[in-house]
Amino acid sequence: MRERLYRVQAIILKRTDAGEADRLLTVLTPDLGKLRVNAKGARKPASRKSGYVELFSHVEFLLARGHQVDVVTQVDTRDAFSPLRENLERMGYAYYFAELMDRFAEEGTENHALFELLRTALGWLGETDAPILLARFFELRLLHHVGYRPQLFECVNCAKPVEPIENYFSVEAGGVLDPECTLNRREQIAGHARDAEPISLTALKILRYLQTREWETVRGLKLRANELAEVETILLRYITHHLERQLKSVEFLWELKSLRS
Repeated sequence: MRERLYRVQAIILKRTDAGEADRLLTVLTPDLGKLRVNAKGARKPASRKSGYVELFSHVEFLLARGHQVDVVTQVDTRDAFSPLRENLERMGYAYYFAELMDRFAEEGTENHALFELLRTALGWLGETDAPILLARFFELRLLHHVGYRPQLFECVNCAKPVEPIENYFSVEAGGVLDPECTLNRREQIAGHARDAEPISLTALKILRYLQTREWETVRGLKLRANELAEVETILLRYITHHLERQLKSVEFLWELKSLRS
């Protein structure tokens, strides 16, 4: 028989109002994957829970098992990630990271790697002056952990090492295609490479670097705006293909960019 009360670490991904005073939370945990829990009375001004169920906070819950949704009976904050809350752009990327996790993480499935990725990325986000670069690093790490790692070193069709020339990238095929396969062997490729688009040698090098290095090394990269834009476009196409939907937080980030330009 399962214990009625249990403790769990969690990062709050999303929250919605319920009833007169409750908050329904979507959280990411290391041992139980994604969970939905009810913070009863959290919207009451006098509630002890109200200040502890902030978005993106790393918390420890004491949960009581419910018929449909488990209930928060106690909550303690481990890290509120306060620095990222001081800047609108950083908050925008925090929303993006959380939305990606919400879409990719599975409910009830242990995944310590995803939890640690999000926890460390939120900490880095409060420190970095390059949130755009961190977002690309985060995307590639996330894709690796959920089984969608793009192939960047060999042609996904013929498995030959990719030459240092302009190649092609296909989200349907799962990565880079060399010119020979793209132009002359399309019938052998998943989706017949209908979505294949040229990828510059510079963008390919950046993607490889981000995929194979740790953040402490990556954070020192200085990239031009057009280089970052190409890498962002490629990864967004890839992620949207696998999620089969657009992300709301991307629209918000684009609005922020337009305001700055």
